[in-house]
Amino acid sequence: MMADRAIRCARIFDGHVWHDDAVLLIDGAHSAGVVTRGDVPAGTSMEDAQGSVLAPGFVDLQVNGGGGVLFNEQPTLEGIRTICQAHARFGTTALLPTLITDTPQITEAAIGAAVDAARASVPGFLGLHLEGPHLSWARRGAHREDLVRPMEESDLRRLVDASAALPVLLVTIAPENVTPDQVARLVAGGVRVSLGHTECSRETALAYVAAGAGLATHLFNAMSPLGHREPGLVGAVLDESALSAGLIADGFHVDPAVIRIALRAKAPPGRIFLVTDAMATIGTDMEGFILNGRKVHRSMGRLTLDDGTLAGADIDMAASVRFLENEVGLPFETSLLMTSRYPAEAIGIGAAKGMLRRGADADFVELDDACRVVRSHVGGVHAFDCRHG
Repeated sequence: MMADRAIRCARIFDGHVWHDDAVLLIDGAHSAGVVTRGDVPAGTSMEDAQGSVLAPGFVDLQVNGGGGVLFNEQPTLEGIRTICQAHARFGTTALLPTLITDTPQITEAAIGAAVDAARASVPGFLGLHLEGPHLSWARRGAHREDLVRPMEESDLRRLVDASAALPVLLVTIAPENVTPDQVARLVAGGVRVSLGHTECSRETALAYVAAGAGLATHLFNAMSPLGHREPGLVGAVLDESALSAGLIADGFHVDPAVIRIALRAKAPPGRIFLVTDAMATIGTDMEGFILNGRKVHRSMGRLTLDDGTLAGADIDMAASVRFLENEVGLPFETSLLMTSRYPAEAIGIGAAKGMLRRGADADFVELDDACRVVRSHVGGVHAFDCRHG
């Protein structure tokens, strides 16, 4: 067993089971597994965790901004770097910068910035999420109506080309503006397809699952609801085992009772996992920002346009875990799974992210008794330490 570092902690969750009074072995940028103190190789450098719990780093598949940067307004390498650094403070060690529906020029810039971030191996950068522009006009939410449009052949080719240059490319689409054949071609080209911002029926949703769509974007929000005669996309997500879905747990997007109902109803192996849908405000005292030329207001943890439409979320992943525990009543272990292993598995990277077993990336977080981040690590390297800001 090879290891160059070891971190001792009172409790370690490896993404599958708990270990008490255990040690995480680290071999370079990878985990070498969790062992007892007596099984630490001789000569291995040992340190004590600063928190009371050590767990896999959080994986967030929908991050619009952070640290004062909104990706739509700053689709650059430095913008991505700032967003990743901002979320590392809150335990997120792998994320998808997310571009909301925008112009072709901004979309092109975002893809270019993501490719640059991949080449630069920006700590915490996982890939790219394009949320639009091929959505439903009826369920567009905060997406600008004049920017929503059908997918064309040139769009499809650009996405497939981008997928070849990125670790992960996730695209949210609506059946109203993308065909099943286009979805099949995207998936064949390595793109992960998520259904969202759509009025589609359950039957239509299942046709897109058959074409290769495997996820749904922010469950319950901007999608056809569950009805007793027409289950809609919500019903398709809960009943279809091949679908996984992100969910925003901030108290504004989904009621806690609905979260509990959804978790009881979800057919495995597909899972419900957490996303933050975080905006530029994370880690700042900003009172608002501009999105596609429109003012977004920040008040009491809520982000809205002038007409009251929710425009993303003002929550980090550690706070989302606390919400699941305190307001939804979930076991701590379930909350950790929903923020780490489940999202990693949803995009096919479960062997590398979301767990601390041998060979996985050494992305982990140290939490105190109140589930606040003490330190976070990306690839075995400190990304945040609360003692140093």
